[in-house]
Amino acid sequence: MELFDSHAHLDDEKFNEDREAIIRKLKDEGITKLVSAGYSLESSKKAEELAKKYDFIYPTVGISPNDIPQTKEELWKMLEEIRKMAQLNQKIVAIGEIGLDYYWNQENKEMQKEAMMQQIEIANELNLPIVIHTREAVMDTLTILKKKVVKQKGIFHCCPLNPELVKEALKLGFYISFAGPVTFKNSKNANEVITMVPEEKMLIETDSPYLSPEPLRGRRNDPRNVKFIAQKIAQVKGISLEEVARITYQNAERIFSM
Repeated sequence: MELFDSHAHLDDEKFNEDREAIIRKLKDEGITKLVSAGYSLESSKKAEELAKKYDFIYPTVGISPNDIPQTKEELWKMLEEIRKMAQLNQKIVAIGEIGLDYYWNQENKEMQKEAMMQQIEIANELNLPIVIHTREAVMDTLTILKKKVVKQKGIFHCCPLNPELVKEALKLGFYISFAGPVTFKNSKNANEVITMVPEEKMLIETDSPYLSPEPLRGRRNDPRNVKFIAQKIAQVKGISLEEVARITYQNAERIFSM
């Protein structure tokens, strides 16, 4: 059985002590492809470096809503660097993570929207999908996606378990990526949302080192734990773990054009 972790942050400082050791163990645990997701200029560069070193790791590059600079001038410079990186490196599989986050940042909503729209343009220019982060910004996120065509669509990463969001995202042609929260005992709507998402639109991810799934909640997460998300989906959909692994692997390869 092979597993594809469609979103992890192996560049995070929480892996500084044992990053190489963990990466060496992944294939033995069945994780044979992995996306290292950029969220800032620095992390995007680190994701690129990891992907150069390991053939089964693929980077995304982007500026997340939680990493927007203070001024538009700084933002334009960052976005131009992101564009150049994605133009020059054929291994980059998406622009992201991008989006809106009104939980952590409410004072710069307009800059967040501008950054998201500009990065959609970069993705369209380069025929890449986008990876979307949205938190407490569902309506504005959907408004942008309904107004601004995304040629290659993309993924709602660690998708909020909001049935209305999922319904609209699916209508727009996006994939839904499930992470640790679907396994939490107090997670609302998890079963409903998993049931809503057709097999051909579902992905699995860890968002490592964050959001460890049950039964490891509270510990540092890493890509080996993606199997717990797959197990939850298998249980809810009434199919085998192997089938979930196969379907989500194929879906990830499809959206990332591998």
